[in-house]
Amino acid sequence: MTQNMTLAYKNNSIQTASPAELTLMLYDGCIKFINIALGALENNDIQKANNNIIKAENIIVEFRSTLDFKYPVAQDFDRVYDWIYRRLVEANIKKNTEVLEDALRLVREMRDTWKEVMRLNRVKSDKPQIQYVSAAQKMAANG
Repeated sequence: MTQNMTLAYKNNSIQTASPAELTLMLYDGCIKFINIALGALENNDIQKANNNIIKAENIIVEFRSTLDFKYPVAQDFDRVYDWIYRRLVEANIKKNTEVLEDALRLVREMRDTWKEVMRLNRVKSDKPQIQYVSAAQKMAANG
């Protein structure tokens, strides 16, 4: 019963999340899968490590596929995502925790930056909007 409730909560969270929140969830998922893979490598569970690195790779592929190249910054993001992806592939082939930790470090930085952008946008949107009223509008309102 508790597992069904948890699954229902997760599904509802995904369905009601904004695009920014979904992006954050993907970053968090990527971090989770890399951490699971690191633990699996430490326990010499190669199959579990492989499965979770592939999940992280798939998230990076999704990020790359959603880039809008009409904005110049998309090229920069693409290069970063490409680097992360290549590190994940290398870590999986070599079963190298140091390479995997490099990828994790950068995914965390990207996630933390995204969280800050979300926070700044919230602060910006929470500020009351100042309405400027011209002298002519004030005179017309006062009759």
